[in-house]
Amino acid sequence: MGTWTLDPVPLALAAAALMLYAHGFRRLRRRRPDLAPRRSAAAFAAGVAVAVLAVISPLDQLGEQRLLTAHMAQHLLLGDIAPLLLMVGVRGPLAFFAMPASLLGPLARFQPLRKALAFVLRPWVSIGLWATVVYAWHVPAAYDGAIAHPLLHDSEHALFFLAGCLVWFQIIDPTRRHLGPGRRAVFAAGVLLAGMPLAEVLIASGPLYPHYAAIVDRPFGWSAGYDQMHAALLMMGEQTATLLTAAGLLLWQGFEPVAAESPTT
Repeated sequence: MGTWTLDPVPLALAAAALMLYAHGFRRLRRRRPDLAPRRSAAAFAAGVAVAVLAVISPLDQLGEQRLLTAHMAQHLLLGDIAPLLLMVGVRGPLAFFAMPASLLGPLARFQPLRKALAFVLRPWVSIGLWATVVYAWHVPAAYDGAIAHPLLHDSEHALFFLAGCLVWFQIIDPTRRHLGPGRRAVFAAGVLLAGMPLAEVLIASGPLYPHYAAIVDRPFGWSAGYDQMHAALLMMGEQTATLLTAAGLLLWQGFEPVAAESPTT
C-alpha cells in the first residue's frame, strides 16, 4: 500500500509547533491552571500528529499512486481534522501564550500583517478563500499537476491546511472575540453547503482525473469511477460529521442560557 516517508520538513515544523506550544502552555498553567487544561494540550498534539501522519504515512503514497479516495482522505485530514484539533487546542488565553512574547509583540505591531489578518478573518472572506482553494485544486489539471510536481503538491497541501484553519478559526473562535454561537453555527452550515456541489459533481460525473483513470491496479478492484464516487462520499460524510456537529453544538450553546432562564414546569 505504500511506505513511510520521513520528510524532515513536516517533522521539523511539527517539532517547532509542539515546542512553542509546550512553552506557552507551561507558562499559562503556572499562572492559571484552569485556563490551560490538559485536554487543550491533548487536542493540539493530536492536531499536529494528524497533519504529520497525513504526509509521511503510507497514505501519502497510496493517494498519489493508486487511489483517489486515499488522496481525498489525506486532504480531509490536512484541511479539516488537523485545523479543527489545533483550533480547539489554542482556545482562550492559550491562543496568545502559544507564541513567545518576544515574537508576538513585534508581529502584533506590524501593521500590514494586522490589516491582512483583519481582512481574511472576515467571515465572508474566510469562506470565500476556503471555497476558492477547495474548488481550484479540484480542477483536473490542477489536481493532476500537483501529483506530477512535488513543489506544487506541497503548495496544495499548505493551502488546504491554511484554508481549513481559517474556517475553523471562525467556527471555534479560539480568541473568543469574534462571532456569537448562533452566527458561528450559521457559518459552519454555510461551509458545509459550499462544499456539497463539489461532492455532487464528483459523484455524478465520470472519471475526471486522467492520472487516476490511467491506473490499472487499484486496491479492492475498484474502477476509476467507483474510486471517484467513494472519494466524494468520503468528503461529504466527513464534512457533514464535523461541520454539522459543530453547528449543532453551537446552537445548543446559544440556546442554553435561554433554557436555563425558563421556568420549570
